[in-house]
Amino acid sequence: MIFEEFKASLYGCFGQNGLSTLLNEENAEKLYAFANHLVETNKNVNLTAITDMNGIIFKHFADCAVLCSHINKGASVIDVGCGAGFPSLPLAILRPDIQITSLDSTAKKINFINGAAQKLSINNITAIVSRAEDFAKDHREGFDYATSRAVARLNILCELCLPLVKVGGSFLPLKASKAQEEIDEAQDAIKLLGGEIKKAYFYELAFCGETLERCIAEIAKTSRSLDKYPRMYSQILKKPL
Repeated sequence: MIFEEFKASLYGCFGQNGLSTLLNEENAEKLYAFANHLVETNKNVNLTAITDMNGIIFKHFADCAVLCSHINKGASVIDVGCGAGFPSLPLAILRPDIQITSLDSTAKKINFINGAAQKLSINNITAIVSRAEDFAKDHREGFDYATSRAVARLNILCELCLPLVKVGGSFLPLKASKAQEEIDEAQDAIKLLGGEIKKAYFYELAFCGETLERCIAEIAKTSRSLDKYPRMYSQILKKPL
């Protein structure tokens, strides 16, 4: 797909979903370059099952872009279990004012993010190979926001993410249609970790005749997480909070 076709689809998708104010010529060009780099790299390294341009625009870029309106200007954000850079890289492109740390335990994915950031001159993202429970030892409550997309159920994610958020900050997980079930299940974990559910934003994204049901849960950090959290991942899985 040539740039002009990509740009038309990008603006069409973002416009249909109330996101068009996020776009300009510069970041449209970077999203185009990122999409092409993702598709090309994916031929040799398994990063995503979505490889058509309209799918990338809708299911990766627009899906991640919704998060932009929930993050304050100049904030620090950690993306836990960032995979191939979602939502990290679209956020970094669309919100150059924020500083993003991408965290994943898989080196090939972090190498991809660092390579993409260098190739596209994205200067507000740092990608690190680490497990969240190890990273938390030296970075407790170091971020204004944490986010995570398609990693684990919310009660598990909360233990990995809330200890990284400053008191007064928020954890903003991106969830799909069964989010309320996960929110109900995670109530005890949220309280134990010093959090409080402020609001769950349920919404739909639509493009090219397809609809996605989505939710962003806003979990405020109201008090410090106990130092014993997060536990080792095997313990979290064996006995979730």
